[in-house]
This record gives sequence, structure tokens and C-alpha cells, in this order.
Amino acid sequence: MNAALFTNDFKPAPYWWDHVPRPALEAKAPPSHADVVVIGSGYTGLHAAIQTARGGRHTVVLDAEAAGFGCSTRNGGQVSTSIKPSYDMLARRHGAQRAFDILKDGQNSLRFMADFIRENGLDCDFHVVGRFHAAHNAAQYEALAERVKNQPKGLEVGAHMVPRTEQRREIGSDGYFGGAVYEQHASVDPARYHQGLLDLAIAAGVKVVAHCPALSIERSGDRFIVKTVRGTIDTRDVVIATNGYTSDLTPWLKRRVIPIGSYMIATELLDRSLVDELIPQNRIVSDTRRVIYYYRASPDRRRILFGGRVSLNETDPMLSGPKLHADMVAIFPQLASTKISHSWCGFIAYTFDELMHVGQRDGMYYAMGYCGAGVGTASYFGMRVGQKVLGLAEGRTALDGLSFQTRPFYTGNPWFLAPSILYYRWRDGRG
Repeated sequence: MNAALFTNDFKPAPYWWDHVPRPALEAKAPPSHADVVVIGSGYTGLHAAIQTARGGRHTVVLDAEAAGFGCSTRNGGQVSTSIKPSYDMLARRHGAQRAFDILKDGQNSLRFMADFIRENGLDCDFHVVGRFHAAHNAAQYEALAERVKNQPKGLEVGAHMVPRTEQRREIGSDGYFGGAVYEQHASVDPARYHQGLLDLAIAAGVKVVAHCPALSIERSGDRFIVKTVRGTIDTRDVVIATNGYTSDLTPWLKRRVIPIGSYMIATELLDRSLVDELIPQNRIVSDTRRVIYYYRASPDRRRILFGGRVSLNETDPMLSGPKLHADMVAIFPQLASTKISHSWCGFIAYTFDELMHVGQRDGMYYAMGYCGAGVGTASYFGMRVGQKVLGLAEGRTALDGLSFQTRPFYTGNPWFLAPSILYYRWRDGRG
């Protein structure tokens, strides 16, 4: 570890927590009876809980850690339409109509989040800034241009190409080959957004019980018995909203999500003129590598927040920080002498088909597997799960009924992660 890279007040914790620390909720026993128990207090769980509580159901949210401890307050605050597979790929797998509907749900998630924040008056630095999706080689630029030009009918989104000769108007780097601007993508302060959801949930009557792991979930007739470290809850419905932190509590789900550490750093305070040079349009930024980088300016435009996957295996953020710094400087040589003020990690959940999944298993509802693009979709599908619990027809999604794949011998430990990353880095290098 290169200690000279870290500021004197360095924190091995998310930058977002400086302004919105984890809530100090009263340590208490959960109620003995509920209509709905939600496991997980991130975006998925809180949106589901807000729906059920506003629908008149006595709702309890449990979390093994502080409320919002996981990726809901550790992500980069980038909001997109979030569906990774292309229309053609989805059509081959599921047919043309299902492919259309899945991608439309992704678009709906972005619209839903913007509307929800506005209608509920959440103060969370949500802005439609657009995304610059940079091409890491010339072939990827041409592929991006083809996708922008030939968008499926009815699924068109605002987008335009920026050639390499003009990319300095989008990014202060010569390290790319141009890129595409997706005009409706947005940025948010993820911790402020989470705090707003938590406040809405509590105002709706949700009982949020933090530092209270669920130990087991058992069927009892048409109800469930949820045992926790601080008591037992008898409930009619259970929602599993654990995503990258899915555990042995639900072994069937654990076999179907792949926990992957995503790492981030924040720079020390920078002159605004430098930030204006690096990200002049205040876009969120990502690139076409399979092992991607994603970055942006902080909401006050005084820091660069830079994220990516920099290790073959999970590692300490103190070790990942210098590696991310080196990758950041490769893109922005202007930051070579800049120090790191924060370095942290959160666990996303990948799936074998690169789709999020929504459904029921053993009578329990779930939504998870956002594949690293879950700010909007976790919100949207959490909301839809809450509607499903209420029995509302609008709770239907295009993901309902899709097979949630696993692989032989996979039990939740991604032993194949290191060779997969090596392969994709080799692919990235070849174009």
C-alpha cells in the first residue's frame, strides 16, 4: 500500500456517508406479528415496504446491518435503463414480444425513479445529466454508432454519437475513441436518496429493525415464521430483498446470484476548474470494456468519484484504492498528483443470464440480480414486488415467469470469477 496516495483524513468508507451517515435506529425487538416482513433495507426492500405500508399492510423491514449498509449507499449514483442484454439477444432467448417488454421495463424504471423523487419531494441531488459511454477502441465506437442508429422500433431513446475529434467537449481525456451520449440517464446522491426512502417508509408506518439478522424462515400453514436474533415474527408474506448480500437464509436464491465486489474511490478536494476540464458537461461516464470503469463528479463538483473492478478476487479497499487511482490516472493524467480521500467496496449481484429476476419461491417474493446497474431497477422492481404482495394487477412485470438460472456445483461462492475477469480483460485488450 502506498500511504502517500491517501489524505491525512482518509476514510475506508463511502464518500456518501460523510453527509448521510448510517441511521442510528433504536435497537429493538421486532413485533411478534406482521402482515409483511421484508428482508433487506436497500432500495428494493424500502420500495416494496412503502407500497405495502401505504396499501394498509403492517410491514416490518429487517436488516442484519445498519439500514442501507449495502450497495444502496455504496454505488456510484448512476441511473440508467439498466438492461444489459440487447434486444436481439433477448429476442433469441425469449421471443420478440418478451424482449420488447423487458427493455421497456428498463426504460420505465428510469421514468419511475424520476417521477417518484419529484412526487415525494426527495432532496437527493437527482439530475438528468446524460451519460457519456466511451468507446475504448475504434471497433467499439463503430458498434456503438450502429446501435444508436438502429434502435428497435418503439424502444428508441435519446442518444447521439460524439467522435474522437470532439470528445473533449464531453471528457478531458484522449484515452478513448469517442462515444455515445445517452441523454436521459441521470445522477443521484445514493445515500441521500436512501435516507429519503427510509423517511418515507417510516412515515408510512413501516417498522425498520436494523442490526437484527433473520436466522430462519419457516412455513406454518399459510403463514411464515421468521426467527431473528431478537425475537420471532409471525407474518403472512415475506419479501427477500438482499441482492449482493444474499445468504444461506435463502439457499435457493444464493445459488442464483453471483456476488461481485465493486470498488470506488473519491479524490481529495479539487479546483472546480479542473473538474470542469475533466467532466465539462457533468455527465455520468462509463466505457465499453467488459471489466468496466464508471465515474463522475461529486454533486458539488469538487471531487472525482471513480469505480471499477480492479482485483481478480475480493480485496481490501485499502489495496484496491491505489489500483483504481492508477487506472483513473491512465484516463486522466491531470490527476497524477491527486490523493485519495475515500476508498470503499460494495457487493453487487450478477446473474447467469445478465438479467435481474422477480418472482416467488416457496411462497416468498423476491427481486434481485441487478448486474451492477440497479439504482433505478431496484427501485422499480421493488415497487412492483410491493404491488404483487398487495395483489394488484399493475405489479406484473416482463420478468415474471422467467427461469432463474444457476449452474451445477454453484452454491454461492463464485470460484470462477478470477478466470472470467482474466478472460474479459484479454477480450478488452483485443477489442
